[in-house]
Amino acid sequence: MHPAAERFEHTRREFLMRAGSGGMGLAALTHLLCSDGLAAPAPASPSPDQINPLAPKPPHATPRAKRCIFIFLDGGPSQFELFERKPKLLEMDGKKLPDSFVKDVRFAFLDRDKSTVTAPKPGFRKHGECGMELSELLPHLATCVDEMCMIHSMHTDQFNHHPAQLILHNGRPELGRPTIGSWITYGLGSESQDLPGYVVLASGRGASGGATNWTSGFLPSTYEGVVFRGQGEPVLNLKNPEGLPAHLRRAGLDALRELNEAHYQRLKDPEILSRITSYELAFRMQTAAPELADLSGETRRTLDAYGVDREDPVIKAERPGGPNQYRAFATNCLLARRLIERGVRFVHLVQGTWDHHQGLDVELPFNARLCDQPIAALIRDLKQRGLLDETLVVVASEFGRTPLGEYKKDQTISTGRDHHPYAFTIFMAGGGVRKGYVHGETDEFGWAPIRDPVHVNDLQATLLHLFGLDHLRLTYRFQGLDQRLTSITRESNVVEALLA
Repeated sequence: MHPAAERFEHTRREFLMRAGSGGMGLAALTHLLCSDGLAAPAPASPSPDQINPLAPKPPHATPRAKRCIFIFLDGGPSQFELFERKPKLLEMDGKKLPDSFVKDVRFAFLDRDKSTVTAPKPGFRKHGECGMELSELLPHLATCVDEMCMIHSMHTDQFNHHPAQLILHNGRPELGRPTIGSWITYGLGSESQDLPGYVVLASGRGASGGATNWTSGFLPSTYEGVVFRGQGEPVLNLKNPEGLPAHLRRAGLDALRELNEAHYQRLKDPEILSRITSYELAFRMQTAAPELADLSGETRRTLDAYGVDREDPVIKAERPGGPNQYRAFATNCLLARRLIERGVRFVHLVQGTWDHHQGLDVELPFNARLCDQPIAALIRDLKQRGLLDETLVVVASEFGRTPLGEYKKDQTISTGRDHHPYAFTIFMAGGGVRKGYVHGETDEFGWAPIRDPVHVNDLQATLLHLFGLDHLRLTYRFQGLDQRLTSITRESNVVEALLA
C-alpha cells in the first residue's frame, strides 16, 4: 500500500471508532459555534501561494528593477587606489594627519602614533561622456562609466569584517537576520520555475562572514540563498543515487509531499511548506542546473569578453583562495547573466579577499584585474541583450580603507591600509539608477563625507524602492515585532538622487 494512503486509512479507522462516543456531537457543536462566530473555522488547505512561496507576488509600487546581481567584494577594497582621486594624499604622503581626524578613533590594527598618510600609486583619468574618474587599474570598467552610478559617501557603523558584512547584508550587525536577497525574494517571489529565487556564487576565499551573508534568518528557509558551484556538479547531492530510476524518485517525492501536507494541517508550521517547496524544486533542478552550467552554447566572443579562460598572474604574495581565481570569478559573472535570463530574482556573487593590511601594491592590482574585465563584460552583455534596464547590478563591500598607511607595532614600513567605516565607495548600474552619475563627496583626505552621506541602511531602502518595495511595509512578524531589512532604531531614507 502507498505509505501516505496507509496513514490516511489508519486515520479514518480511528475516526469511525471514536465517532460513536461523542465525535459526531462535537463536530456538530463546533459547526454551530462557528456559525455564531464563537469559534474559528477548521483550517483550510494550504493556498497555492503557501504551497509555492516563491510564486511571483506584486510589489507595493511600480518597480524599476526586476532582478538583481549583487557583487560583494569581501574585505574592503581601497577606494583611494580604485575609485576616488585625492590629490591631498599625494601632497601629504608620509606626513601625519591632523589630530582632529584621528583623536579618539578606534582602529582595527594600525598604530596611530606611527601611521602616516600614504599616497596611492595608480593614476586616475576621466572617462566617458560623463567624465567620471577611475583608476588606471580599471580600464574595462572605464568603458562603462556612462552606465554607472558611483557613490563616494557610503558609511557604516562597524569597523570589523563580520559585523560590517552583517549590517551591509541584513541591516543590523546581528546574527540570525534575513539578508537583502532573502527579503527581496520574500517580497516578490521568483519568475523561475526550475531554479531557486536566490542563488549564491562564490570565488576566491569567499567571505569571512560565510553563510550569514545569504541566510534567510527568521524568514522561511525557502528564501535562503542556494549556493551553486561554478564547475562540476552545480549543486552537491542533487543527482539521483546510482540505480534509482526517475519514476521511482517521483513516486517517493509524491508520497513525501502528501505526508508533509498532512503534517502541515496539524501544525501550520511554514517550514513544512518550505520543505515541500525545496523537495519539488530540487527535482526540477536535476535538469535545469546542469543546463545552466553548460557554457557550450555561449559564443567564443562572449567567453573571451568575460575572460573565462584567463590564467592567474604570478605574483610574489600570499594569495588565499587557491588557483584559477580569474577563471572562477569570470565564470560566475557569466553564470549570473544566465541565471537572471532564467528568471532568478537575486544572484549574489561573493569574491574575496580585498583585506589588504599588507601587500597592497601587489595584491590590489591582482584583484582589480581579476574583477575589472568580467564585471564590465557583464554590464555590456546585459545592455546588449536588453536586460540592463530591469537588472540592477550592485558592486559593494563592507567598508573602505584608511588614508593612513598601516604601521603595526613591529613594522618599520607600511605596505597596506586598515579598515575604514567612515567613508567608502560602491557603484551600481542598470535597474533604474542614474547613469554616469557620481553621488556624494568626502573631505580632502577621504576620511568622511562632507556632502550627501549615504548610510548602509539608506542604500538598502533605496534598493528595495527600485524593486517597488517600501522598506517600512516589507515586514515579517518575529518575536512580537514587525521586523524589516532596515534598522528599526534609526531613520532610513530612499536616496532619490540615485534614481533615474
